[in-house]
Amino acid sequence: MPFPIGTAAMAGQFDDPAWVHLALTHVSQLTPEWEMKMEYILAGPDDYRWDAPDRIAAFCVTHGLRLHGHALIWYAQGAEVFEGLDRARFIEAFDGYIATVAGRYRGRAVGWDVVNEAVAEDGNGLRDCHWSRALGQDGYIARAFEQAKAADPDAVLFLNDYNLENNPTKGATFLRLVERLLKAGVPIGGLGTQSHLDIEIPAGQTRAFFRDAAAFGLPIHVSELDASLRSEGRIDTRSPRQRIDQQTARVAELTEAFVALPPAQRYAFTVWGMRDTDSWLRRDARDDGKDSPLLFDAAGQPTPMFDAVAGVIRAR
Repeated sequence: MPFPIGTAAMAGQFDDPAWVHLALTHVSQLTPEWEMKMEYILAGPDDYRWDAPDRIAAFCVTHGLRLHGHALIWYAQGAEVFEGLDRARFIEAFDGYIATVAGRYRGRAVGWDVVNEAVAEDGNGLRDCHWSRALGQDGYIARAFEQAKAADPDAVLFLNDYNLENNPTKGATFLRLVERLLKAGVPIGGLGTQSHLDIEIPAGQTRAFFRDAAAFGLPIHVSELDASLRSEGRIDTRSPRQRIDQQTARVAELTEAFVALPPAQRYAFTVWGMRDTDSWLRRDARDDGKDSPLLFDAAGQPTPMFDAVAGVIRAR
């Protein structure tokens, strides 16, 4: 492959021979889906749980796969541990967490999502969260990257977010944040776009975001690709074939935009799960058992989305 292909993994999937066979056949990089997040690792300021993340890291070593660390600082996690701390202890715990986690996998993780989802949901500014209230909206991001760089200086350090293709306002805010942080000397090493694609977005919108993001010259990670066929409550008169055609067109455009990057900027192309039934989109009350957001169906057979991605890569 001309660049690494990745998937999300959970340690329990290593006990499923069908999943293992599919992953080892098609991917060269794993991202822990949940078990390297703070919610899993950190039970208290000095209480760490390593069983599952260590197992994922060991699986990568055993099978010659790259490990991408996900995620050190995320607005959605950590409040229950950090919010009761005074400022001095907050900073000590913040720095210590990053040093401990990134340091544990130093030399094994090729990259880290250092800060995850810093931009507000609607794209207008940055999120208000326990990290920003203690350290400032840009301040906590800058500090996280500085601490990660000290803990694992050879890893590629990513700012990672979602809806950057789906919402041009959010994409522009993300890129302004990157520009501002780089000018301040923050050691951002790469840009992660989750690419949970809305199949309704206009043609060309994904390509435009990649063009603007590529101007920084940094590695880009398609970090969590999936593309739901659901209509999300909208009245939907499209046939299943029309929905699949929209899905594959948007995914093909994303793949084309990624493979058009200079080789040094193609960090990895990661799909957020192997089979449709592994997807987070198939784990909630909305699931009707029919969504097909990934490259393989429940039986491990390629979906039309697989053909869209593979067709673009083979054409290169």
